[in-house]
Amino acid sequence: MSGLFDILRKIQTRPGMYIGRPSLSDLFMFLVGYKTARRELGIEPSEQEVEFYREFQPWIQKRFNVQTVNSWAKIILLYSVDEKEAFTYFFKLLDEFLVRDNNLAVNQGDESQREVEVSPSIPN
Repeated sequence: MSGLFDILRKIQTRPGMYIGRPSLSDLFMFLVGYKTARRELGIEPSEQEVEFYREFQPWIQKRFNVQTVNSWAKIILLYSVDEKEAFTYFFKLLDEFLVRDNNLAVNQGDESQREVEVSPSIPN
C-alpha cells in the first residue's frame, strides 16, 4: 500500500483521478478520509505521516503568522485566489515543509561555524 506522500504526489499529477478536480478543499477532505480509513483498518501511520498530521498545521500558522482554529486548508485558501490556485500552493508549501528540517540543520551548522570564526582567541 502506498504511503501518504506517494498518494499526494499521484493526486498532484492527476487530481481528476483521485478527487475529481484540483481543489484544496476536496484534497483536505480526501486526507481526512484517508487518515480515518487507515485508522479504522488498524494500519499504523508512518513516522512521516505522524509528523505531517502533528506539525503541518502549526507550521502553516507560523509560516503565515496566523493564530486560528481554522484548518491549514482554510489558511492556504485565505492566501489564494481560488481552489485551484490553493491546490497548487499546497504542494509548494508541502515541499517547503518537507525540507524545513534540512534547512534548519544547515542554518544551525552555519551559525555554529560563524560562532567559531568570531570567537576571540584567548592568549595563553
